[in-house]
Amino acid sequence: MNTLEVPLRQGLAELGLALTDEQIARLLDYLGLIQKWTKVYNLTAVRDPAEMLTHHLLDSLAVIKPLRHQLTDATASFKLLDVGSGAGLPGVVIAICCPDITVHCVDTVAKKAAFIQQVAVTLKLSNLRGVHARVESLTDKYQVVSSRAFASLLDFTNWSAQALAEQGIWMAMKGKHPAEEMAALPSNVSVFHVEQLEVPGLGAERCIVWMRPALIA
Repeated sequence: MNTLEVPLRQGLAELGLALTDEQIARLLDYLGLIQKWTKVYNLTAVRDPAEMLTHHLLDSLAVIKPLRHQLTDATASFKLLDVGSGAGLPGVVIAICCPDITVHCVDTVAKKAAFIQQVAVTLKLSNLRGVHARVESLTDKYQVVSSRAFASLLDFTNWSAQALAEQGIWMAMKGKHPAEEMAALPSNVSVFHVEQLEVPGLGAERCIVWMRPALIA
């Protein structure tokens, strides 16, 4: 048994997430792929497996229930764009946990997009794709555009605005409550919810800033 399986299952229980054994195996295999590729491509600064579990996997898993909650009114099939995805956090985790969501992970670094493609093939995730591009150049439309420790809220919403579908929302994962970044947002971006997250085993503040285009009168 993978030594991280027990703490992963404990973390999932704390987050109230019911995943299949196959999904749990895929999450652990994904962590293994990050470890393997990081030796060559420096995907992440975190090298300790136990730390990877809390800082990467559980941190990303904490958004699954809030994301599901926001998408309760959505159509059966929808697309999510993970911007500046790097090693695929949270995009790959969302693709594993939510097979009904099509996830595209975009990064300007070719080797990181290639890693996502490799993950999709190795873990047989038909709903996952790595995209090597600048987010501003994308022409597809997405119901959710997400980011994790990517850029300021202003830059994130500005750069990805054209990729947001009609009535789409932004999901920005942040550490501490980003009051200054929120204050810098233009009038055409509306913050409709700031959601505090409790990440099992991670003694640090985390939140999601949910935004949508504002209707300008």
